[in-house]
Amino acid sequence: MTFLRTIIPDSNGSGPSDQELVNAFRRTLDLRVLAQLYQRYLDLLFGVCIKYLKDKDLAKDASMEIFEELATKLPRHDVNNFKPWLYTLARNYCLMQLRSSGRLKVSPLEPEFVQSEEELHLQDKMEKEARLDHLSDCIATLSADQKKVVTLFYLENRCYKEIETITGFDWNKVRSLVQNGRRNLRICMERHENRPIPETETK
Repeated sequence: MTFLRTIIPDSNGSGPSDQELVNAFRRTLDLRVLAQLYQRYLDLLFGVCIKYLKDKDLAKDASMEIFEELATKLPRHDVNNFKPWLYTLARNYCLMQLRSSGRLKVSPLEPEFVQSEEELHLQDKMEKEARLDHLSDCIATLSADQKKVVTLFYLENRCYKEIETITGFDWNKVRSLVQNGRRNLRICMERHENRPIPETETK
């Protein structure tokens, strides 16, 4: 989750509204438009996922996999208020993961939780600063094909069709390389997280 936030540029708050981005994505299916919208709520997504899944690694994976859920489901729904719709999507996705793993024992999520983005953003910023130096090293450890596709998809915000054209890989191979490259990046990054950030560093 953190490496996605690191490599997707922020819009500095002056860009188009959520609704404008929703409409643009539903009209064009351009993943770069969706990535701009998704990046605004990464902190909230991670918070919802960790609240339900109660596991940092599972929450990171779920936060990233919800991007693919968005790409599939947003064009099929008439969304007029994106933030609560996204919250419901994330909650349902986490519940589905818990149900499929037989771990459906969760604490209720308080409504006030959706207002905690500022606190979650601060926590994410601390984590980002602690791991930023390791990201480029981890990308370098990927296979040549994974490195190429991950760079195009995440750093350059290319859609699968564009990556097919650039690399000559078919759609299934592009999807596989993105998923496996993402998993390998997470594993590599986790090797640098053997200890929690000391309390004095989080104040």
